[in-house]
Amino acid sequence: MTTGEPLLLSSSGSVDSPSKKQAPARPSVGSLGCLCTTDSFSSSLYEDCETASVNLVDERETEPALFHESDVSRVAERFQSADSQFFHRLSVECSQKERQRRVSWGGGMEMQHSPSSREIGMVSSSHEMPNRSQRVRNKSSQFEDPFSSEHEPRLIYINDPNRTNDRYEFTGNEIRTSKYTLITFLPKNLFIQFHRLAYVYFLVIAALNQLPPLAVFGRTASLFPLLFVLFVTAIKDGYEDWRRHRSDRNENNREALVLQHGDFRSKKWKNICAGEIVKIHANETMPCDMVLLGTSDPNGIAYIQTMNLDGESNLKTRYARQETTSMICDGSDSGLIKCEQPNRNIYEFTATMELNSQRVPLGQSNIVLRGCQLKNTEWIIGVVVYAGQETKAMLNSTISPSKSSNLESYMNRETLWLSAFLLITCSVVAAGMGVWLFKNSKNLDALPYYRRKYFTFGRENRKDFKFYGIALETFFSFLSSVIIFQIMIPISLYITMELVRVGQSYFMIGDTQMYDSSSGSRFQCRSLNINEDLGQIRYIFSDKTGTLTQNKMEFQQASIYGKNYGSSLQVTKLLKQSGRKPKINVDSALMVLLNQPLIGEERLAAHDFFLTLAACNTVIPVSTESSHDLTNEVDEIGAIDYQGESPDEQALVTAAAAYGYTLVERTTGHIVINVLGERLRLDVLGLHEFDSVRKRMSVVVRFPDNNVKVLVKGADTSMLTILKVDVGDDLYDLLHAKIREATENHLSGYSSEGLRTLVIGSKNLTDAEFSEWQERYEEASTSMHERSAKLRQAAGLVECNLTLLGATGIEDKLQDGVPEAIESLRQAGIKVWVLTGDKQETAISIGLSCRLLTQSMHKIIINGSSEDECKCLLAEAKAKFGIKSAEFGRHSQGTEDLYNGDVSNLRSSNGHSAIQNFELTGVVAGDMSEYGEKVTNFDGTELALIIDGSSLVYILEKDLESELFDLATSCKVVICCRVAPLQKAGIVDLIKSRTSDMTLAIGDGANDVSMIQMADVGVGICGQEGRQAVMASDFAMGQFRFLKRLLLVHGHWNYQRIAYMILYNFYRNAVFVLMLFWYILHTAYSATLALTDWSSVFYSLIYTSVPTVVVGILDKDLSHNTLLYYPRLYEAGLRNEGYNLTLFWITMLDTLWQSLVLFYVPFFTYSISTMDIWSMGSLWTIAVVIIVNIHLAMDIRRWVLITHLAVWGSIAATFLCMVLIDSIPIFPNYGTIYNMAASRTYWLSVCLIIVLGLLPRFLCKVIYQTFWPSDIQIAREAELLKKLPRQLGPRPASDIS
Repeated sequence: MTTGEPLLLSSSGSVDSPSKKQAPARPSVGSLGCLCTTDSFSSSLYEDCETASVNLVDERETEPALFHESDVSRVAERFQSADSQFFHRLSVECSQKERQRRVSWGGGMEMQHSPSSREIGMVSSSHEMPNRSQRVRNKSSQFEDPFSSEHEPRLIYINDPNRTNDRYEFTGNEIRTSKYTLITFLPKNLFIQFHRLAYVYFLVIAALNQLPPLAVFGRTASLFPLLFVLFVTAIKDGYEDWRRHRSDRNENNREALVLQHGDFRSKKWKNICAGEIVKIHANETMPCDMVLLGTSDPNGIAYIQTMNLDGESNLKTRYARQETTSMICDGSDSGLIKCEQPNRNIYEFTATMELNSQRVPLGQSNIVLRGCQLKNTEWIIGVVVYAGQETKAMLNSTISPSKSSNLESYMNRETLWLSAFLLITCSVVAAGMGVWLFKNSKNLDALPYYRRKYFTFGRENRKDFKFYGIALETFFSFLSSVIIFQIMIPISLYITMELVRVGQSYFMIGDTQMYDSSSGSRFQCRSLNINEDLGQIRYIFSDKTGTLTQNKMEFQQASIYGKNYGSSLQVTKLLKQSGRKPKINVDSALMVLLNQPLIGEERLAAHDFFLTLAACNTVIPVSTESSHDLTNEVDEIGAIDYQGESPDEQALVTAAAAYGYTLVERTTGHIVINVLGERLRLDVLGLHEFDSVRKRMSVVVRFPDNNVKVLVKGADTSMLTILKVDVGDDLYDLLHAKIREATENHLSGYSSEGLRTLVIGSKNLTDAEFSEWQERYEEASTSMHERSAKLRQAAGLVECNLTLLGATGIEDKLQDGVPEAIESLRQAGIKVWVLTGDKQETAISIGLSCRLLTQSMHKIIINGSSEDECKCLLAEAKAKFGIKSAEFGRHSQGTEDLYNGDVSNLRSSNGHSAIQNFELTGVVAGDMSEYGEKVTNFDGTELALIIDGSSLVYILEKDLESELFDLATSCKVVICCRVAPLQKAGIVDLIKSRTSDMTLAIGDGANDVSMIQMADVGVGICGQEGRQAVMASDFAMGQFRFLKRLLLVHGHWNYQRIAYMILYNFYRNAVFVLMLFWYILHTAYSATLALTDWSSVFYSLIYTSVPTVVVGILDKDLSHNTLLYYPRLYEAGLRNEGYNLTLFWITMLDTLWQSLVLFYVPFFTYSISTMDIWSMGSLWTIAVVIIVNIHLAMDIRRWVLITHLAVWGSIAATFLCMVLIDSIPIFPNYGTIYNMAASRTYWLSVCLIIVLGLLPRFLCKVIYQTFWPSDIQIAREAELLKKLPRQLGPRPASDIS
């Protein structure tokens, strides 16, 4: 039989007996998985194996009658009768909405639930049990895919682009990622910028100032701040878009070989059309999405790297169908492809190809996507199916949803207060103006600007003056006041915050202590809007595999025929793999068994066990030497490198090789395994890849003796229910019952040790069973609709009545520093929840090893199989531990006692008491969390909640969510096991929607994306499962342990800096406005100014802005050593100590006092002098700039050279600008500064203003820090006095900022 010769003929072809059949091309090998609701999506087999599925039927009520191999007709009848129920029950998951997935680029992948194939036929009526999958509420509607497959299939005529494109008008291959053109730049950019309401506000102010009655400032001066901001932003946006244009131009002008007039000729990418045949050589990039027609490999295999698409660096395998390979060899290049409409799902492709009256199925393994690179393959030939903007890469080129910080929402609240205050002050001025005009209505002709006629000797003599009447003059006075007091709403604050966040991100990225040398990954700031939120995180939701663990699997133990192997391990040589140890531990007793002749059930079970490990996977052996003929190099095992899309599969194939079952070749139609030195060729008749519904994987193979067997591996919950129970032989049944019991005990033991488990089984297929399966499999493989559901149904025909071979236990070790990081985070008042797809026992074991759980904790386990049972379990737990509802606790529950003056509570991160050389006796505010951790005194035992995904299906409803919330927030630890991606997002939303606490989600895989995007802060781990999580995250790092430094150090600093900066900006602008307000009250409410127009404009932009930015980037209250040593100092952010409404009003009171001093000290000093208003304005300008800068200097905790230059340089720059402005003859204040600077009274007035203005603030700070110091203040004093414990070590020479 020729390699890879097709088994699947046309639908009308005859079906021979199994012995005469030929092996089909494997429909899907090397799949990454699938984002859809019905196929696999995860790159980790085990992670998906342990993802919860929703069993719509109670297993105890629907335990199927296991059937014998001879009962084929009964099996077929069962599935035939279940067809209507199958599609009815999958209507939510798999029917018309299958393509309307909740998918975005790296987007949330919702894993819907449906019964396994085995369960489908067990439901007697669809009315017996409601469809509970409908009860899973959509928490992530933003992830929906707008591209639906309900349209007619796309028709691609191979090598006939004219016919293809003329009829359907497909897009060309030219791409465009830029936002603007020369024509649209100005209007579009302005439209985008004015989405900020603050810009609209200042535009209205500038427009009002252009009206003659309201021209308070010069018309140019009033436009300057807004124009400056718009101009700078436009320059930045224009530069970024110019770079996009340049990148697009370079991309579109690249060339590829396209079949033209019978020969391959170069053609620019932008001119390639759908239907054309393209040839790609090694290391070249795919210009569009193409279906493979042929490769340089005789078996049609091609290796591609998808790093540009999904970030994964390991090679993927793609296949050309043997039918198309022969077509290329024959020179024939005609055919028709019917494929789905363009969509974002990069992990699935559904199509069929019609060649010579044959209907050939095409899947995800037959398409290469734009952006992928060809590796280890000389050339490939493919036909374009999607081009340009319709390629999957371009459809996925969307950004993650933007997030706004918590402090920014508070800032908006205070902005509303300031807006109200602005309206009040303007109303006071307008009312005063109206009253004054009314009282002086009889004398208006004697007053300037109110005379009805001009009295002058010029041309204006006797002309009417523009007096609009008392009502309009009052209204104009109100608008003029709005213009004067406009900086009460600080436009400069928005610019300052952006600059400060950029500076903070620069130092976070440059922190060498968050650099992962093992992966070469640096810390990444992918979002600049939420730096300060890192200092207020209350809940952390963490994935387990690849986040807490390394996701580098090592085969540790195996259970074969009821016996456990792995206790007596020795080291043996193993194939060399990149990034892995060239050694593996093997069990000597198992090696002895495998070296025995193939006689006896135990030996045969061990043989089939390792054959399944080597064959049932998508791993490809690749030669690492110059020769590519692996079948001749089996003695040189070091020459093989296994390329797998999952570390789990690589570990299993590696273990099989270590025990003598080496996979040396895989093609579309066969695999070759070196079994203890002898080659064994297995013809692959079909492969059912893993999906989240079945939670198992199977391959149907034919042995050289024409025996057909199905080899299956999967999760224990999925596999143990489809094993053969009895065959009528009591002795046989008793033996296998004991084997099953022993295997289950071994599985429990593996899980308790934290190992990841799989169950292995097999089954010999009869001719009738094989014929039934083949017919159903061929029909499903070529179906354009419901292909996934039909393939699952076909798999159910052979994945039943299996013989149990054994189980595997694979270790996924914890990452370095995880226990210490979790301990520090918990001491910091942060709750760490683990959301994983692993088994409950495995999750608990990992929880203990990483110090999340302790032996003293009382574990509350919720494993309900129905809504009523879950409700009872929740109610019993709440009643047992006296947990009150959230509504009751909000009014009567006291907050958690964080410090209460008890110094011993503040402990260092190493577990020792922090009180060694000094005492922490500070009194701090109460817990500001709306839902502080409830006191759970059950004999003084802390609580830990463990809940599974099946229970969450019933609990995540309106009537049970509150019960879960009350129970979960009362526990120190929550572990959710066997949860689906959407359930992860649902748990995050449970906390996010019911509390004001900040949430952080951290994960490394595609199944964590929905959780990452749902949380307030998303952190991606650059792990083994690609970069989907990284691309959807706000921050990215290489190891979980860096989260400790990110939050406790950078999060604390960023929060303290931004919080102070916001308060300072409010103060800085308010003191200036109030000073002008007092002046207007003494000038008959006339809205006149003593300050020049440019002084008012420069106040926020030049005079006081630079120190704010510098302090916001560089200031530090404590060193990083102190913050890491005392994690509980982080709780200052949790209690909103840096920024809250109380601090805001205290700041406003201080502002009120300083503004009174600023105005009235010069007012009374020069009350009997002849000083003009410009001289008085000069004094006020200098005084207000000096006082606000010294106010800032009083609060700076870290003085460096650039800080000194910023603060004192701003004062010097103010003097310089005033000298320049007063030196311009056309200005009314010409020469003012020269006269004032020569007066001693001028300088004494400035000094008196500074002393009187800042004295109350200084006294309050001294008294408060002396008698009621905060813990931050105490720790800071200890730093300055060098009384920190010696464990902290010396101060580093260069402390990262």
